[in-house]
Amino acid sequence: MSEKPGNQTPNTPDVSETELRNMKVDELRNEAKAENIPGTSGLRKEELVKEVAKARQEGGDHSQGKGGGNQSEDTEDAQDLGAGPDGGKVRYGDDSSKSLKYSQEITSTDEEPEREGRSLATTHHEVIRQWAEERGGVPATVEGTEHGDHLGVLRIDFRDKDSNLREVSWEEWFKTFDERRLNFIYQEQRTDGNQSNFFRLENPDREDA
Repeated sequence: MSEKPGNQTPNTPDVSETELRNMKVDELRNEAKAENIPGTSGLRKEELVKEVAKARQEGGDHSQGKGGGNQSEDTEDAQDLGAGPDGGKVRYGDDSSKSLKYSQEITSTDEEPEREGRSLATTHHEVIRQWAEERGGVPATVEGTEHGDHLGVLRIDFRDKDSNLREVSWEEWFKTFDERRLNFIYQEQRTDGNQSNFFRLENPDREDA
């Protein structure tokens, strides 16, 4: 059986790309997420192999370098936010939308869409954070919609120049998200396979979120 030479990425002598190519795409995506590689959902298999190999080599260089002084900081920054109070499961109510009914429920960071373009729904905090950060998004609220000390309308800010959004912490964002019993409806990829930034927040107890 023919296969590509073991290592096609320069300067990565300790990393076996052959081993990586023998992995499934979802396994490679999990490896990429573990290495904090952004945009994994939009990468093809060969791109995932290259990125994981590169990240592993860089990680090895860092551990042999300056005593790993920033390792604890990196771990803290990438701390898993967990599933949230409902275990990632979607919330239902009298005003649940039809789009929620037809969406694939995601309750773990290990779950993948059944197909490209699939509508997904979750309340899983870490799933939402990873999705946003892979697209350069940050948690935000719409300026002028706050109620005293409470956040106003929740959004993900993709740094649009004309937006009237104010960045907030994930802790604040998810506190409000859970208090309002919201669902996060989104896409990983469009039907053409390209990365999608589509999302919306749904309140199953009333028509507006």
